[in-house]
Amino acid sequence: MRVNLRRIAHTRSGDKGNTSNIAVIAYEPVFYPLIKQTLTVDAMRSIYNGTAVRGTITRYDVDGLGVLNFVLQGALGGGVSRSLAIDNYGKALASAVLRFELEVPDAWLPLLRGPQEV
Repeated sequence: MRVNLRRIAHTRSGDKGNTSNIAVIAYEPVFYPLIKQTLTVDAMRSIYNGTAVRGTITRYDVDGLGVLNFVLQGALGGGVSRSLAIDNYGKALASAVLRFELEVPDAWLPLLRGPQEV
């Protein structure tokens, strides 16, 4: 079954200067290996289609907590206080990640969070 990431994980974000920090946190430990396998740096870059992130993306795996932490350089249009784009903050970037689609086993259906996509 194909679902959005928001069904198996949530995000937290922060920003400092022109750098955004996005943590992707699995709702259940069983979800983490799939998230880790599919949400690569290349996948993360493709989410933004080369428009939002101008610099490097670094991924840090926090296996003990079931978290992937991404640091996106050059992601905030020069910095929150310098950009004219109101929604170009870390929260908007973190929300975009939740639309990422991945294939999950049908057996996970009872564990999924939120409404099913239409």
